[in-house]
Amino acid sequence: MATAVPSASSPAVPASATATPYASASLYVGDLNPEVTEALLFEFFNAVGPVASVRVCRDAATRRSLGYAYVNFHRPDDAERALDTMNFTPIRGRPCRIMWSHRDPSLRKSGLGNIFVKNLAKTIDNKALYDTFSVFGNILSCKVAVNQKRESLGYGFVHYESEESAQNAIERVNGMVIAGEKVTVQAFKSKKERGGADKNKYTNVYVKNLPEDTTKESLDALFSKHGKITSSMLVIDEEKKKCRGFGFVNFETPEMATAAVQGLNNMEQGAAAGKKLVVCRAQKKEEREKELRERFEQWKLERQKKYAGINLYVKNLADNIDDARLRSEFSKFGNITSARVMSDEAQKSRGFGFVCFSTPEEATKAVTDMNGHMLEGKPLYVALAQRKEVRRAQLEAQYAVRVRQAAPNMQAGPMPPAYMAPPQGAPIFYAQGGMGPIPGGPRNFAYPPQQRQQMVGRWAPNPGQMMGMPQPGNFQLMPVPQRGQPAPRGRGQRGPHGRVPNKGGQPPMQGRRPQGNQNLPYKYGANVRNPAQAPQPAPGPVVGTVPAEAVAAAPAQPAAPAVAVSGQEPLSLQTLAAASPELQKQMIGERLFPLIQQHQPELAGKITGMLLEMENGELLHLIESPDSLRDKVTEALAVLQTAGSDVEQQQVTAAQPAAQ
Repeated sequence: MATAVPSASSPAVPASATATPYASASLYVGDLNPEVTEALLFEFFNAVGPVASVRVCRDAATRRSLGYAYVNFHRPDDAERALDTMNFTPIRGRPCRIMWSHRDPSLRKSGLGNIFVKNLAKTIDNKALYDTFSVFGNILSCKVAVNQKRESLGYGFVHYESEESAQNAIERVNGMVIAGEKVTVQAFKSKKERGGADKNKYTNVYVKNLPEDTTKESLDALFSKHGKITSSMLVIDEEKKKCRGFGFVNFETPEMATAAVQGLNNMEQGAAAGKKLVVCRAQKKEEREKELRERFEQWKLERQKKYAGINLYVKNLADNIDDARLRSEFSKFGNITSARVMSDEAQKSRGFGFVCFSTPEEATKAVTDMNGHMLEGKPLYVALAQRKEVRRAQLEAQYAVRVRQAAPNMQAGPMPPAYMAPPQGAPIFYAQGGMGPIPGGPRNFAYPPQQRQQMVGRWAPNPGQMMGMPQPGNFQLMPVPQRGQPAPRGRGQRGPHGRVPNKGGQPPMQGRRPQGNQNLPYKYGANVRNPAQAPQPAPGPVVGTVPAEAVAAAPAQPAAPAVAVSGQEPLSLQTLAAASPELQKQMIGERLFPLIQQHQPELAGKITGMLLEMENGELLHLIESPDSLRDKVTEALAVLQTAGSDVEQQQVTAAQPAAQ
């Protein structure tokens, strides 16, 4: 008898036979850990080649992973490389099993090229089985059957690409010793071809509810009346040295076993006190668990059908509401079969309960009248009771609908954050005389630590800037309200010491359309806050940066610049969106600085740096509106003047003790 395992030195098939003839670039990845996600698989397989898409198959109700996924590559060569190099590689502690994805199940169901291997050693896993049989041909799939604990059941399957490879493997490996066990290899047959397991033909019988004083001799005497016993076993408790109440009896023929089941099942003689014997066909643990699960699911479905439309869920109950009070409140709508308030381990109400009526009409009337009804000062929520899985699926569907409605230009993805904070980089300051931006700002732009407590303006320096370290976000600005919403205190109206009058008696800048600038040498873009044309539906709030996706999804606009300043290159929204957040600030600042310099030539650099802490949408509005820019410059100038006077006062105060 041969004892060697086929190795790589054995005669192998030609290389042409092992080449994958499929042009598909889709792979099936099985035996996955339930914690494996699409992102993890994408990162794992993207190391081989560009991955087009990844999908982990999940349960429709619970959304839990089913343990397998599909990975689609852009090129079949990358998929073949992943199959060759990453098959049986551990992912989250569990080796994955990779094979080509076949949408047509006829190849699997035909059984051609599929072989069955049994009597495998417990140490043989998927990789060892694959290595053993891969020398005979190209393997489409290879699997060792395991139980729920992922322990080998001693048999497996190998599916070859061709029937010739399968026959060669059967002839070469059948009867060989692998890992100390003599294996049997034969062509695979479906359960229908094998005839299946006849549950009416069995010889092993299971018995339970036996008394503690039962012995093996008394068990044999009880069952020997129905036929010849070949073996029997009574399960004994080793500590108490008593029978654990169950055992097994094996008869010589199936007819004898059937007679024992029919004659002894539900018999009180020989059973424990107050119990009856249970005698039935012996089952394996996996078979018994499967039968119990199917029975429980059937019972649960029958129960759901029974109570469908008549069981109500009630929540927002007061703590003093008990079962009797809940029943009395709903009894006026019809006959109540059960009413219960759910409680925790300390018997304290959890705030919800269930009321079951006898007819759907009564339940519908109760939902209509009691939903929103005030009970003990709290409005009740009453609805038809639903299973947890159904309720979760319904909530997920509602959330997906809201996402699509809120973002119609997005393809069923998660909603973007409402605000994108600017990157934490050094602010940009502008020197006087139009010298351009100075990253990091002037060296002398700092405030003493005591000054922060005294500054009450809108632009208060943060601790980093008080230490002479320029930081972003030095100035906190008021948010920009959308159209149609009440505006906060008028921007540019209040300074550090009270109200700053608007020049020319103009109303506050908030929500005001610029006047007298119809002939200015620039045009209004489609996304400005106050366009010159007729009012349009209000867009969403403009936030820190302009994403490129928003520009790409917007309708086509004329090739006119959104913001243009005389003497400078026009600034379009497309150009702004294509730039990085830091470059966006620089581009806006280069156009804002000369405008501010017209009002405050000496302080234009500091004021520009202060205004650049605002959102990009507000900055574009300031460039477009001279009145708004003038108000904002006036407000910033007041803050700077207050800061300067406070510094001089602190210097005088600090010099007095030294002079004394």
